Amino acid sequence: MTEVVLKPLQHRGIECIGIYFEKSPRLNGAIQKQAGARWSQTNKCWYVPLSKENYNKLYVAIKGLAVVEQSALHKYLADKKNNTRKEISISKLATERNSEKNKTPEKSIGRSFKQVQYEPIYPVNEHVLPSLEQQLKLKGYSPSTIRTYLNEVGIFLRTIRHNKADDFTTQRIKDYLQYCLEKLNLTENTLHSRMNALKFYYEQVLKRARFFWDIPRPKKGTQLPKVLSKEEMIRLLKAIENLKHKTMIMLGYACGLRVSEITGLELKDMDEDRRLLHIRRAKGKKDRVVSLSPVMLVMLREYKSQYKTSQYLFEGQIPGSMYSTRSLESIIAAAKEKAGIKKPGSMHMLRHSFATHLLDKGTDVVFIQKLLGHNDIKTTLRYLHVTNKDIANILSPIEDIGDFL
Repeated sequence: MTEVVLKPLQHRGIECIGIYFEKSPRLNGAIQKQAGARWSQTNKCWYVPLSKENYNKLYVAIKGLAVVEQSALHKYLADKKNNTRKEISISKLATERNSEKNKTPEKSIGRSFKQVQYEPIYPVNEHVLPSLEQQLKLKGYSPSTIRTYLNEVGIFLRTIRHNKADDFTTQRIKDYLQYCLEKLNLTENTLHSRMNALKFYYEQVLKRARFFWDIPRPKKGTQLPKVLSKEEMIRLLKAIENLKHKTMIMLGYACGLRVSEITGLELKDMDEDRRLLHIRRAKGKKDRVVSLSPVMLVMLREYKSQYKTSQYLFEGQIPGSMYSTRSLESIIAAAKEKAGIKKPGSMHMLRHSFATHLLDKGTDVVFIQKLLGHNDIKTTLRYLHVTNKDIANILSPIEDIGDFL
């Protein structure tokens, strides 16, 4: 069986776990898809940021595929733990406890985010993140949601320092959220994300029913989807010369796919006879089917004849590995610049453009909802605000008096 060696790694100033093994397409795909591992060209190895969560994901991904050798990683973690204990003296902790007792809730958490993110979680709260992660996994939350919730609650725990999170009242949570809003200047979306994470811990893990009932949420602003015109889409595609890159961008627009859905496509997901594309376990763990237009099918066949992939439709630098979403985002950014498109927006702009252009052609919004995989029709209806199907036929009152000016 293949041996995987885990070692401590410093990558761009961040503590990471280096993952070393001989070439294996199965392992490449497993650690990339299940653990979010990335390839370091400098260190010639895969890596993930050093954390208990990432280690557990790695272990699950590798289990059954390889034997793990991690003595160097264990030694590094043991030395790090010993050094941390030496640095924090008992007298210093006692002094901090006495000084914090006289502080108000607002003052005890009034420190900058940059200071907080590098501080340790105090022993009194060490149980919080493992309990939260376990409950999230048992409820079947997606890896990205789990990662977001753990990060948000982790910031909260580092901010409150030695104060016991389980003893917090609704009022103290309000004080913390007010600090996030006024001192950290968090956006409404970020604040909603942090509130969702805390709400899940207090109501789902600690079983405090309606703990957040009296905590108001900031009103979110209404943002219209960012959309390219058909002329801009033509310029964008003409600016891409690489066949693989152009195929990925065209597929995102032709089928209204999310960036993760493009990179996660496997060869078995393409049904050429029926001209269908199977999107498996997309957002919300939902499967759906989208149609492939004749133009897109020809493009895909040309791509497949030139690029011989083994598992994924679009592979990364390492054979058998999934293409990086970050690399795909950089491709469209470069193409936009070359095409002279100044509109802000990422790969998701192509999905918005797909839906809007279908509405412009008169496609029923219910069909668009199914193609995009939306649960709620309200999510799809927002494209009505950017379509020009009916707006273009409305004449301004200025036209009635224009001849008299």
